[in-house]
This record gives sequence, structure tokens and C-alpha cells, in this order.
Amino acid sequence: MRQQLITIFNSPGRASYGLLVILIFMAAMKQPLMNNEPAKKSHSLLALGDSYTIGEQVENRLNFPNQLVGLLNQKGFDFSLPEIVAKTGWTTDELQGAIKEANLDKNYDFVTLLIGVNNQYRGRPVNDYTPEFEALLEQAIQFAGNHTDHVIVLSIPDWGVTPFAGVQGRDRQQVAKEIDTYNEANRRIADRYHVHYIDITAWTREAATDHSLLATDGLHPSAKEYKRWAEKITAWIDTVE
Repeated sequence: MRQQLITIFNSPGRASYGLLVILIFMAAMKQPLMNNEPAKKSHSLLALGDSYTIGEQVENRLNFPNQLVGLLNQKGFDFSLPEIVAKTGWTTDELQGAIKEANLDKNYDFVTLLIGVNNQYRGRPVNDYTPEFEALLEQAIQFAGNHTDHVIVLSIPDWGVTPFAGVQGRDRQQVAKEIDTYNEANRRIADRYHVHYIDITAWTREAATDHSLLATDGLHPSAKEYKRWAEKITAWIDTVE
């Protein structure tokens, strides 16, 4: 083939044609390498929870699941939009019922679970919360294809530091104590199942003096606060993928 190309190239009046043949030949040699490049793996995220997951009082794109996907894609991942099963006011049993209604029968690459503040707000005992949370966590693990390191549990924020709690006349220390008790329970269960646990409660308590961490209702987190959660989860996912 090389000798044929040289002959064509040196033929009178055919130099341009010979150059064209060489260029086509070189392009053909490179083509298989381009076709063999591995395709980028796509990922999916399921977010289970309540108002803190749906992002009450902020734009949908600014809740933590959507900010999380955005940050991960900036790092070179290929995440589709998150599937969110969450609603303001939901307790553990209400989330359980919604999951059944949603008929989530597919596997997700990652699953987040943040639930319990409304159990505490309604005065339900932690002993009732514990088995319900454990059942939800077991489901989350199943949704993640039984990859426990792909399940992220977030601790319950402390709403007792917010202006909303003040207006209601709530005892901030009592709310903090009850939130801590709930978080001790969900962390103990998370550790037993070997899923990843992220403590965001300390951050939410900073809202007592930094109201930029709160949405306009003086209760729910702002996009700024959600970004901190998303960044923390991004750092974890980056280590396991």
C-alpha cells in the first residue's frame, strides 16, 4: 500500500490526487480509535423526604437534590434530573404511603433519605419513629440496588433556632433536645446498615445568627444552605464512583 501511494504521488499531474489519498488513508486509520471511546455512564438519583427535600420556599432548581445533580455534572458525571418523593409536612408513615403509591420499582444509582422533623413537630415519640425510619431505610437500600454506600442519610435540621419557632413560642432548648434524640436514633440505624450518614444539624443551627441560611418564611432552609448539603453529598459520591 505504501509503495502504491508513493507511485501515485510521484505520477505527473497527479500530486494533488496522491495527497488526497494519503489524507483519506490517515483518517481511516484514526477512525476506529474514535469509535472505541467508552460512552459516559449515566446516573440516577432518588431523593426521599419532606419539605427539606422538596425545597419548600425555594425554586425547584435550588433544592438540594437538584443542586446536587448540577454539582455532580459539573464534575464530569452524567446525572439525569433527580426523582423526588417528598412533600411538606410528611411524617415517616406518610412518606411510606407515598412510596407505595409512586410504585418505584427501578434501581437508582444513589438514594438520599431525610425524614423525621414532622414526627418531632407533632410530638410523636421517638420509639414510634425508629421502626418506621428503619423500614424506609431498608427500602432506600433496595432502591440503590443493595449498595449501602450509595445510600445517604441526612440528619434532621433543628428548626427550633428559626424565627418561626420564636413566633410559636417554642422552647428552643427543648426542640434541640428532641431533634438530637431523633438524630441519635436515625444515626444508630444508619450505622447498623452501613450507609453513609451526613450530619447537617449543626449547620442548620447557625441560622440562629445568620438568617441568610433561611428562606423568606423564616423556617425552611435557603438555597445557600441547601448548597452546603449538596456539596457535602457531592464529595461523598465522588469518592465511591
